[in-house]
Amino acid sequence: MSELAGYNAVITGGGRGIGAAAAVALARAGAKVSLASRNESQVVEIAAELRNQGHEAFAFRCDVTEPHQVRELALSAREAMGRIDILVNNAGTATSNPITRITHAEWQHIMAVNATGTFLCTQAVWEGMADRRWGRVVNVASVAGLSGAKYVSAYTAAKHAVVGFTRAMAEEAVGSGITVNAVCPGYVDTPLTDETVARIVHHTGKSWQEALSAVLDQAGQPRLIRAAEVANAIVGFCHVGAHAPNGELLVLDGSESE
Repeated sequence: MSELAGYNAVITGGGRGIGAAAAVALARAGAKVSLASRNESQVVEIAAELRNQGHEAFAFRCDVTEPHQVRELALSAREAMGRIDILVNNAGTATSNPITRITHAEWQHIMAVNATGTFLCTQAVWEGMADRRWGRVVNVASVAGLSGAKYVSAYTAAKHAVVGFTRAMAEEAVGSGITVNAVCPGYVDTPLTDETVARIVHHTGKSWQEALSAVLDQAGQPRLIRAAEVANAIVGFCHVGAHAPNGELLVLDGSESE
């Protein structure tokens, strides 16, 4: 694959899970990639692996909730790659608690990482994309951004915000050469899902498999989604042709064939 040869991508939350898989998929499609994460060692390792495979990859530390760090990420990525053509807003976090146990700090943190981070990163690259009249923004939302579920009200609210932001920016992008789309996966085989299952094991005494089955049953999901499946969907939204989709929300709920 070389459709994205000559294009440059920034992936937030790029050190593990969906972000790391997206970086690999975009690099294999020909793009230069800049991986960003609060955990610098993770993105440094992934970028080094990609370079060893012959790809151009860079790593940067960035907390997407901090406006000055986001601006610095955009500047550093442009210096490393020349410009930013593709932005994958993947950085995210989640917790689970009933409403009576969610702290104000917990609520603010989940909203800041998932929603505010998506806004800040998009804002940081938008003008450059508009000036060149080409850009692809892909937001990693969630099926939780389209419906509700027990004990994840903060995460659900944050992902609803990402979905709403995607729809609004897709309208703003019309005629600009930029497209804005979102992938909405269910539970993915990532460390974030592992943390969710581990909390259930801790609080209920269930086995790991019992806890995982309970999570999937509640979501109506037949299986865990592979991170590579989400990554492939992200690459699909980076189509360079004249009829690239805009404003689409692609649901990945495990019902698709692998």
